[in-house]
Amino acid sequence: MTDPDAEGSWRWRHLLAAPHRPGFFLAMVVLGASALWWAAVQLQRTGLLPTVPMALPPSLVHGAVMTFGFFPLFFCGFLFTAGPRWLGVRPPAVPRLLPALAVQAAGWLVWLAGSHVHAGLAAAGLVLAASGLLRATLLFWSLVRASREHDRVHPRLAGLALGIGCAALAALAAAVWAGAVSTAHTLVASALWGFVALMFVAVGHRMIPFFGPPGGTRLAAAGEWSVLWLLAGTMLFEALAAWLQAWLTATPLWQLARAVLELAAGSVLLWLAAAWIRASNLRIRLLAMLHAGLVWIALALLLQAGAALRSWSSGDAALPLAGLHALAMGGLGSLMLAMVTRVSAAHAGRPQVADNLVWTLFWLLQAATIMRVAATLPLMPAQPLLTAASAVWAAVVLAWGVRYGSGYGRIATAARQR
Repeated sequence: MTDPDAEGSWRWRHLLAAPHRPGFFLAMVVLGASALWWAAVQLQRTGLLPTVPMALPPSLVHGAVMTFGFFPLFFCGFLFTAGPRWLGVRPPAVPRLLPALAVQAAGWLVWLAGSHVHAGLAAAGLVLAASGLLRATLLFWSLVRASREHDRVHPRLAGLALGIGCAALAALAAAVWAGAVSTAHTLVASALWGFVALMFVAVGHRMIPFFGPPGGTRLAAAGEWSVLWLLAGTMLFEALAAWLQAWLTATPLWQLARAVLELAAGSVLLWLAAAWIRASNLRIRLLAMLHAGLVWIALALLLQAGAALRSWSSGDAALPLAGLHALAMGGLGSLMLAMVTRVSAAHAGRPQVADNLVWTLFWLLQAATIMRVAATLPLMPAQPLLTAASAVWAAVVLAWGVRYGSGYGRIATAARQR
């Protein structure tokens, strides 16, 4: 049976057929490049590759591109495809959006290369990326303002997330230029929650059943918006907590208060995930992948609470990265894999299912996440686990990127007939 992706020749002009095509394609380019770069860094640390000089801490380079690099490109591709339908407005022409996407992708490639050359060059890459993101944000807000739809809650929340992302990325460029590495790390951690995770909340509540209350529960009785405000409030709290942690790290009262709030939020989300197991058919692979994303977000909050409790009780800031990686790789990574696969299949005229390849990649992603979280635990072989996790992550995103990225430059027969 002929694969629809193989029908038709690959042409650059086909990337202009719909907003999601250039957005997703460039996102996968940045995703693949950053994954290869991070895997190479780990191989250098183990002595399997020669060491290449760095002008910036590798962890900062990695964290920045994982937060601000490919995710915003995926967001732009999706928001300018689905957003106009939500808002009841005419979508912008793809050539109008393309410069914002291309500048972002170019900026992140400059960031990766510049991290080996000079901090100023890397900061210039961030400025490029920030200018592209700002242009896309202003364009999206112009659609929101032009809309006459009564319900614009989700687009406005998405627009808020974009605005937070623009401000954080501009501040990151300034911090890198000034050599304020600690501030730069805090900006990355804060934006992961307040920008990227908040965007997934806005889109997820609109499109994914698990981001709403199942029928017959107290959350359902509280109203259809209860889970949205719980999730959005939690993400914004975590974004603020990253800064408060930097300022109040030695204050026991702050650590205890943070732990209690994170424990409560994580427990509610874990209960929500458990309630949806009974209310949905998780034998459908895409649903299972989306459900796993919610579970990982809940676990990320519980890991954050555990770290705060450890710091409160002993002053030892244990597991500082466990929660962040549970969120980024497990939660947002699983959601990204499922949602981009679904949108790509729908617009190519193919069944919206996770085939055997995607299902295998999903489980490899779970394994990589477990290894990466385990690498943060005491007494664990951190570097071998980190090297293995980075290698599996790279294999997953490259295989996925080749599979779907190669289709964005083709117009399949099924898509032509839609």
